[in-house]
Amino acid sequence: MDDATLDEIAGDLLYAAATANAAAPRPHLGIDDGYAVAARIRALREARGESPVGRKIGFTNTTILHRYGISHPMWGTVYDSTLSRIGQARVDPSAFHEPRIEPEIVLRIGRTPCSGMTEAELLDCVEAVALGFEIVQSVFVDWRFSPAEAIAAQGLHGALHVGPWHDISPERAVWGRALTEFGVTLLRNGAPIDRGHARNVLGGPLRALGFLIQELAARSHPGLTRGEVVTTGTLTDAWPIGASEQWLARVEGLPLADIRLATEGHP
Repeated sequence: MDDATLDEIAGDLLYAAATANAAAPRPHLGIDDGYAVAARIRALREARGESPVGRKIGFTNTTILHRYGISHPMWGTVYDSTLSRIGQARVDPSAFHEPRIEPEIVLRIGRTPCSGMTEAELLDCVEAVALGFEIVQSVFVDWRFSPAEAIAAQGLHGALHVGPWHDISPERAVWGRALTEFGVTLLRNGAPIDRGHARNVLGGPLRALGFLIQELAARSHPGLTRGEVVTTGTLTDAWPIGASEQWLARVEGLPLADIRLATEGHP
């Protein structure tokens, strides 16, 4: 696909996401085109003053991929404008197009990991772990898109709300085991609506991190650096959010606090 067309698609998708509007389908995009569009959107966002602060990994939950017609994970960029701590702000669903919420394990990088590392070696590159909520959105109506369209649409990333960070250095071996065995419960307005497990995300968050590192290397993208955050994919299904809701994620098997997120507006 020629540069002018990729530029046009990038502009359209960025505008749709920024204004919470639907975008026209782009059925002829290939995977490489999708990442090329995403790179152009990143450049446009940086030009207007936003700074990349990490990556999001999507479609790692192998239990739900069939619902979206997806067979392979993908990744996108997290910005300083889309990252916040839990409790800093409510979520306005009207700011997103068809928003959904995902409970995820978020990793903060302590040193640059390399492609081909074992899970133990990857863990040595992580300095802290948190529980977070990613708000994802589809600018394509009814969440109908190809893998390439999802990649081009900024990896479906809308916002990332992160709970308290837990330094794992004192008990790194314990965390290595726990990150393959924990469970999570998602509640809406006090009622449990879904359950997830570490193994849902490619067998565990560290495996998801390994996928990301291999993808970055294969596509000659810059690797992860100290301080970057990586959100590793939804542990449950992605649930639609509406106005005036209270969301809670509770993890079992990791020493992480419950996280809560409220939405604005009137139901």
